[in-house]
Order: sequence, then C-alpha cells, then structure tokens
Amino acid sequence: MPSRKKAITILTGSLGSGKTTLLQSLLTHHLLTENIAVIVNEFGKIGLDHYLLRQAEEKTTLLQGGCICCHAREDLEEELKNLLFSSEQDGIDFDRVIIETTGLADPAPILFTIMTNPLLQHRFVVDGIITTVDAKNGAMQIKNHEETVKQISAADIVALTKVDIVTTKELDLICAEIIRINPTCKIVHVENGNVEPSILNVERKIYNNCLPSNYQLPPHINTSHIHSISFAFLQPLNWNSFGVWLSLLLYAKGEKILRVKGMLDVGEAGPIILNGVQHIIHPPIHLSEWPENTQVSHIVFIMKDIPPTLLHQSLFSFQTFLGTEINLLHVHCI
Repeated sequence: MPSRKKAITILTGSLGSGKTTLLQSLLTHHLLTENIAVIVNEFGKIGLDHYLLRQAEEKTTLLQGGCICCHAREDLEEELKNLLFSSEQDGIDFDRVIIETTGLADPAPILFTIMTNPLLQHRFVVDGIITTVDAKNGAMQIKNHEETVKQISAADIVALTKVDIVTTKELDLICAEIIRINPTCKIVHVENGNVEPSILNVERKIYNNCLPSNYQLPPHINTSHIHSISFAFLQPLNWNSFGVWLSLLLYAKGEKILRVKGMLDVGEAGPIILNGVQHIIHPPIHLSEWPENTQVSHIVFIMKDIPPTLLHQSLFSFQTFLGTEINLLHVHCI
C-alpha cells in the first residue's frame, strides 16, 4: 500500500509582512501536534535549531512555454528530495513541509515544481497557500507591487498581520482590498504575531466574502488591469465538457489567469472543488456532500489583462455543451 502523501503549506507574503514571525509563533505553539520540516530562503532568521530546516536559493529553470509558472524550482526539487531521503534512510520523520518564500516570490512555480515532478507529485500534496498581508502597509504594497496581488490571488488563507496597530478604518480598508482581489479566501486576523496551528487546516470550500454595495475604494488604489469575475451554474454541468473549455482557456491564457476556484455541481451527491493558480490546476476534490447544506454551484476567476467580457462571452458560447444555464454573478475591477 502506498504511503500517505505528506502535506506542503506554502507561506508567502510581501517583505516585512510578518511571515517569519508567524512561522516562529506557529512552530513553538503548545498545541502543535504535527512534525514539521521547514524550507526557508535564508538561514539564521528562525531561531529553531531543533527543527529540520533547509535553505532554498530560488534557482529556476525555464521550461517550454516561456511563462513564469513554467519555471521549475530546482532548489525545491533538491530540498524536497533530501527531506524524503532523510525520512526514509535516517528515520527523521515529518508530517508537513512549510515552504517560506521570499517577499517577491510568485507561488505558481512552486506549485508547478511539485505537481509536475514524477517523484514529488506522488509523495507530496500542496494543501494550502497562506499569504501574510501587513494591515498597516498592505494597501501601499498592493498598489506598488504586482507580486503582492499575485500572492493574495493565490491564497487559500490571508493572514492579516499587525491588526493590533491599525485603526478600525484602516482594518476595514485592507480587508476590503483583500476581498476585492480574492473573494474566495479566508481572512485570519493575527495580533502580535500569534497564530493557532489550525491555520494549517485549509478547508476545501470557497469563502463568499462580499463588500457593501455602496463601498468605494480610493481611486489611487485601483489597478484596472486585474479583474475578478464569477459565475453560477443553475443546473448540474457536464464535467467533461467543462474540462475541455477550461483546458482551452488555460492553454491560451493560463499565465493571465491568476486564480480559479470553483465548487461545481456535476450531478453527484456532493460538489467537485476546483482549485488552480495560473494554468496549474490541482487534482479536483470530490466531496461526499455539499458543505453547510448549501448547494450553490459557482466559479471565480481572477485575471490579469483579460477583459471580463471576453471570458463571459467564451463561457456563454459553451453553455449548450455544458448542459446548464449560467448566471453572471459579479465583475470587480481590482
């Protein structure tokens, strides 16, 4: 019988957003029950000698296609293989790997490396991306750094740090910014760097965050080349036909699809959870029942430099093949 895959959590976020503080708090928490290996970009900044620490120097190889998510992270391949060797040959066991990225890192190449390497894809599973966002300076980082937008777009959980030093107005503003970028993520408030180990348990669902209908962001934060768009499916859809449409979309525009996340009714007892970053799609997860007795089939796209009308027209032109009626739920300019 094959052994159970070891979990990987990707911890990303802007420089100074509190990644290392959060990681230190997590690893020293008295309720932590997992054995965790850590891959960081620099030694010395985490004073935890008894943990299995590895250094990654972000060496990449550009594969065919030329887009950023087709960079294989050679450093991660090597370190993850070393961890497997340590586990199997030296008896150093671990349940989870946390990969802490640099502040400017795009999570997509990490996913690509793990999900396309023949050895790693059978021994590891990425079960969550956590992005730290500084509540005090996050709005400025979103405005000035496209990498921050990508990191938030890719997140399953956004750990909003330094909430203890901002006003209620500032907190509301940055929460609204995060929701505008990624309405499917869970936002966790982090005070004084303290975090519960439960943050590692990413729930397989979409968080339907919403903004008040009259909410307006200050104009200077608007970056109109990035949009989010969501659709609802009113009847069960044809999964094979949807797979064809999505494959064609990602082949043509994959690098510009920053995030896709869906909970889809395909006529089974429970939905299929679809989760992807750029043109890297996680293996779909089949749930045995609908969460919280809510049967709403829908999908959200976060896109860069793709007019929402183009995606809208493409999906609706495929409606007959999907076998379902489609409703446009919302379009946001981020």
